[in-house]
Amino acid sequence: QGPLVESGGGSVQAGGSLTLSCRASGGIGHHKCVAWFRQSPGKEREGVAALYLYGTGRPYIADSVRGRFTMSQEKDEDTVHLQMNSLQPEDTATYYCAAKVFCVPWANAGDYTYWGQGTQVTVSS
Repeated sequence: QGPLVESGGGSVQAGGSLTLSCRASGGIGHHKCVAWFRQSPGKEREGVAALYLYGTGRPYIADSVRGRFTMSQEKDEDTVHLQMNSLQPEDTATYYCAAKVFCVPWANAGDYTYWGQGTQVTVSS
């Protein structure tokens, strides 16, 4: 396993909810910007949300999921969560956790140094 480990994926019906978790080990060092990306077959990897571990600011949330998805950090732990509500079939994708040093800009996948193995989310209609 690498320094980022995702969990919590699964299958859910449209309108349902899932929470993904990403545990960051000490291997990410000062790469404290942790983000969620998703990718479905034939599409580019899309930024979903990002935040600074132990930061005080609000998370960055993509327009496509704002109002339905939120990102948070487990208190005093190097674990972040992606709470996904009102899921739709178009949210079906493999979701990845990633880390880099700075979050600005946050949504370019090519900027990230560390990646998790991904967890599948499937939303049926």
